[in-house]
Amino acid sequence: MRDYAAYYKSERGFHPRSLNSTDGWVTFGAMSFMNQPICEYTNEIESAVLMIHGSEAHSCYFSRDEYARMTKDSPYAANKELMIIDGAVHTDLYDDVAGVIPYDKIEAFFRENLG
Repeated sequence: MRDYAAYYKSERGFHPRSLNSTDGWVTFGAMSFMNQPICEYTNEIESAVLMIHGSEAHSCYFSRDEYARMTKDSPYAANKELMIIDGAVHTDLYDDVAGVIPYDKIEAFFRENLG
């Protein structure tokens, strides 16, 4: 969590209108919308869904749990994918400075499911 919060204060991650970069958001702030009960209905999503998360990101558990909920007993599970990037944290997947974003796999998912 410390790395995530620090990223937005760095030159690389700062943006003057970002609540994470300014004093508008704090690491112990309000619960995000995605943590609300709406997640109870994700197994009803018919559209293709690609979830990408770094294995070392503090909230990787969330994507793993939500993917499991989204696909369990769902007739729409075939076009859902969870992509865990080994060794990556959140910020590694923001602008690819770390060179870990699997663009080829992402493109293949979109071509297969949205083409």
